Amino acid sequence: MTQVTWRSTLIAIALPLAACGTGESARYLIDSPPVTTGAETRVSVRTVELRDVSLPTHASGTSILVREADGGLRPIGNAEWADDPERAVTGTLAQLLDERSTATVAAEPWPLRDGPSARLDIRIDKMLANVSGVFEITGQAAVSAVEGNPRERVERFRVAVPITEISATAVTEAQGRALAALSDDLIGLLR
Repeated sequence: MTQVTWRSTLIAIALPLAACGTGESARYLIDSPPVTTGAETRVSVRTVELRDVSLPTHASGTSILVREADGGLRPIGNAEWADDPERAVTGTLAQLLDERSTATVAAEPWPLRDGPSARLDIRIDKMLANVSGVFEITGQAAVSAVEGNPRERVERFRVAVPITEISATAVTEAQGRALAALSDDLIGLLR
């Protein structure tokens, strides 16, 4: 004969309740569109260390936000980022810079014994979708030379791409296109 204990009863009740809470939200990757092969831009450095990208608080949280007409930032339903946004943006930009330029690019810490030729420091001020139908990234990029090239400098950037609709899927797709456009601007600093 099977004996029912309080412990087994609590487990039997808790399991279905725990399953109810997991289906409510979706998680999205910070990613970029595929890179077309053979589209490398020649730059003046061999290797580049991309420092951890600095994100503002509104872009570093787990919620996917949209800027409403009144200026308020509100989450899009229960949609969340699947990874730490700072880590994901840094990794995506390092990959894009590596694939789109002739330089070998890696995120910090530099993985090889011989140091990089240059370092790239990106500080993003704003990275968000607007209900007006635009995804925008603004900030500042600094290039520091380790081996003499490229010319050291600090420059502001602004990238804006259209959003087809205000949904988590459309926002993540637009963010990927914006990061690809930003990588093209950053490659220009490495020439």
